[in-house]
Amino acid sequence: MAAAGTGTPSSRTALSPPAPLPYDVAAACRFVLLVALLLLAGGQVSVGDALSIGVNYGQIANNLPSPARVSWLLRSMRIGKVKLYDADPNVLRAFLGTGVEFVVGIGNEAVPSMVSPAAAQAWLQQHVVPHLRAGARIACVTVGNEVFKGTDAALQAAVLPAVQSVHRALAALGLQGRVNVTTAHSLDVMGASFPPSAGAFAAAALPHLRPFLAFLSATRAPFLINCYPYFAYKDDPARVPLEYVLFQPNAGVADARTGLRYDNMLYAQVDAVYAAIQALGYTDVEVKVSETGWPSRGDPDEPGATPENAGTYIRNLMRRIEMKQGTPMRPDTPVDVYVFALFNENLKPGPASERNYGLFYPDGTPVYNVGLQGYLPPMLVSAAGAPQPQVQYLFFFLDVFICHACKHWVRSVG
Repeated sequence: MAAAGTGTPSSRTALSPPAPLPYDVAAACRFVLLVALLLLAGGQVSVGDALSIGVNYGQIANNLPSPARVSWLLRSMRIGKVKLYDADPNVLRAFLGTGVEFVVGIGNEAVPSMVSPAAAQAWLQQHVVPHLRAGARIACVTVGNEVFKGTDAALQAAVLPAVQSVHRALAALGLQGRVNVTTAHSLDVMGASFPPSAGAFAAAALPHLRPFLAFLSATRAPFLINCYPYFAYKDDPARVPLEYVLFQPNAGVADARTGLRYDNMLYAQVDAVYAAIQALGYTDVEVKVSETGWPSRGDPDEPGATPENAGTYIRNLMRRIEMKQGTPMRPDTPVDVYVFALFNENLKPGPASERNYGLFYPDGTPVYNVGLQGYLPPMLVSAAGAPQPQVQYLFFFLDVFICHACKHWVRSVG
């Protein structure tokens, strides 16, 4: 690509590429720029002008790149919000100084033990406090994930006491108001979801959700919901219009009770959750979509699981989110969304779709095009055997800068 400029010799047209820089000039430019960048950034490169959408970073796989390389990948895409299912210290350390905001998680297996104040405080002291002191941004702790989707009554009964225990432990550590606490639900907590204004929680979940919503209201923490319009399409493709679930142009669906019209299923699902919460007397609890996505591949009985549909869903969803668009019921409240997931995860159990929700293959190749320009740096090994993905990443971008800056400077003075 040619760039217009002044001072270009008349014998060289704007479309003629300049001669390659001598190696010593390029190397000198690279060295100066590298030192300057490291001095300015303190050895880190942070996210600037981050996208509004977040991403779930799952690690149920044996072939994923290191967290250090993933850190560069996400920042090259301007992703500023990441949700984990644990509090992996390797991940949190890899993102120190980047400005990326994290949601960290306590696994279902550890939820009952968190009811103990001592256990809750010990978990925070080990998994949260050191990283906050080092400069990590941790905004939320999720206590369990989709616990009401199963039948473990003891686990379900432990969620709220565990959430309250972790919240009190945060306060004891001086972190109240800095880190909030909640849990993530599947749509299985809903007993009715259409029309959206008639949204209601399932009767079996009500004894748990009533006091839980009171806690969220008092602590200003969000209600997290995992929404997958794909599931509705997969279960009934003959009656669920593909355009409606993919955010494509369609006639939409009207809510006769409110007169509101929905042109996509995700927003209808979110508003159904809002309606269910409001039916219990709460209007100050924000709903956030902690997971949503579309598989790029599935088993024969999973229609619609293609790269084309997955790309269309994520691309159109991102467009809506970056427009700061709210739902018909809450038009002034932008929808906060975390896409599932960053990588295909080859060890996840279940149908083929479960292993094919990723935006990327483990080697950093996009599974489909959604318009994000990301770069996963190759792994370099120093003489001492230490991985150096950061240096390779800097060199990659410095080479690009050299091409557009140093060569232009040589032309202008030559």
